[in-house]
Amino acid sequence: MVRLQFSIELQYAIAPPGCDFIFNIHAAQTAQQTVVEESLQLSQALPSNLYTDPVTHTRYLRMKADPGPLSVRYQATVDVNHFQTDPAQLAELPVAELPGEVLPYLYPSRYCQSDRLLRFANVEFGHLWHGYSRVQAIRDWVVERVTFRSNSSDGNTSAVDTLVEKVGVCRDFAHLMIALCRALNIPARFATGIDYGADPALGPPDFHAYVEVYLGDRWYIFDASGVAIPMGFVRLATGRDAADSAFATIFGDVTGSAPRIRIQAVPDANGVLVEPCHVPLALSTDGQPVRH
Repeated sequence: MVRLQFSIELQYAIAPPGCDFIFNIHAAQTAQQTVVEESLQLSQALPSNLYTDPVTHTRYLRMKADPGPLSVRYQATVDVNHFQTDPAQLAELPVAELPGEVLPYLYPSRYCQSDRLLRFANVEFGHLWHGYSRVQAIRDWVVERVTFRSNSSDGNTSAVDTLVEKVGVCRDFAHLMIALCRALNIPARFATGIDYGADPALGPPDFHAYVEVYLGDRWYIFDASGVAIPMGFVRLATGRDAADSAFATIFGDVTGSAPRIRIQAVPDANGVLVEPCHVPLALSTDGQPVRH
């Protein structure tokens, strides 16, 4: 088990008459991820509403802020006790056997136009064994052919754009991998977390986009960009793509600065410190969906 302690600080300047926010900054509580303690501090005395999606476990923080400065600080200690298994044992499921709640992640979405990549995906990966190794091959293909470059894309960049331009940031790698998986009838979804263990040369800790793919009977973690350590991810939100999982969705005239994020591994309740590391096992922080 890994215990991670982190904080997120967000700063905004809000123009009249005020602004509504939806934040996805709370750690999700899942079958394998437990929030030990957490706190939220707001610089304005505001009522807030926290809603938890019963399927994805994403926790949406909603509030209406007044004009002026607003600071949001969330901090938490989280235990991540990954479900681990031998990747060679994980096969893809036929569409007819997938749980109902998994089906939305087969379809094209705003940033993951899998319908435009059907022929390409089948030529590149259609001949491979239908299981974890094929998904790993897709992930490796994306890492090898796309170059990580900060500020190389924007909010309009899609999976097809990344395939053509061959450059992007973590969300672009994730969108391309997701689109290729869906083009092969493999359910894949977008997840946001924090990039514990990333190369310091890439900058300070930040929000990190990664991929969860449904194999066997649960969702498994893949780092499509290859710059972080999957064992060190704290899951915040999941969705079809970045449009569903932004750390902040803003409804109003607002100026913001870059998030300030800190994360570290700390000793667990028994005083044992486990540093996240790369492992040859398949990792999941999700439980088994109910089959319909």
